Amino acid sequence: MYKSLLFSSTVLGVSILGAQAPTQSKLSVHWEELSAAEFRDGISRAQGTCLLPFGILEKHGPHLPLGNDLLNVRYVALNAAQQEYAIVFPEYYFGQIFEAKQQPGTVAYSAHLQLELLQETTDEMARNGCKKIVIVNGHGGNNSLLPYFAQAQLEAPHDYVVYVAGIARSGPGEPKHKSNPATDMHAGESETSMSMIARPDLVHLDRATQESGADQARLKGLPEGLYTGIWWYARFPNHYAGEGAAATRELGEFEAKTWINGIVQAIRSVKADQESLRLQNEFYERSKHPLDTH
Repeated sequence: MYKSLLFSSTVLGVSILGAQAPTQSKLSVHWEELSAAEFRDGISRAQGTCLLPFGILEKHGPHLPLGNDLLNVRYVALNAAQQEYAIVFPEYYFGQIFEAKQQPGTVAYSAHLQLELLQETTDEMARNGCKKIVIVNGHGGNNSLLPYFAQAQLEAPHDYVVYVAGIARSGPGEPKHKSNPATDMHAGESETSMSMIARPDLVHLDRATQESGADQARLKGLPEGLYTGIWWYARFPNHYAGEGAAATRELGEFEAKTWINGIVQAIRSVKADQESLRLQNEFYERSKHPLDTH
């Protein structure tokens, strides 16, 4: 996952970072674990708020698993939903990853399928009572896709609202990094540290130096602000950006806690939001008669 500037405990009863989450009833936060009757109760308890953790399948250096983004984003989403109840949609990895098609294990769906499947998924979630859907992004390659998808909801009327919460793992009090933050973007110190908390069994620090995560700067002649889709491959052909070997559990614990807290606050804000749907409906009505708009 590349770092994002977008906004963006306990999983299955196991406490995180030594902290005890608030006592919850036995209602699972996992969509797929709920019975039909429990799902109805869960929607009521969640006030119609559901999370869609969004990952990807791609190479993560020589030391992390292909599903790293999905594993990490589901970890923080599930932990957050335990603290502020919401229903969490099952594994979703149907996003944008064309830039890694040259690497083994990458699954890159066509652009139209990405948008159509996501639209049908949110439509189906809403049909089942999820009127406030928070897409929790865990993959930097979706940084353009997801805001565009949310914007595209204005094309036609919907009886639900889509929100996008990005990767937000840094903040005050963050432990000092050992590597260069400018190139710590994918499978580097930060992401590897996070993975050491979410899935330590799948992190292989001893392999992190087998490939280079250095910036190749092969398009440095282009002026800043001029975009081309091959930029990532030009800079990081190994699909590895940073120094994974510099990762620490201390940094991982901080980033996990920060990200989880951000999602908890997002859930609470979304539950309290009564304006977005009202404004959507107002917009749809006015868009039918633009000449009457003053």
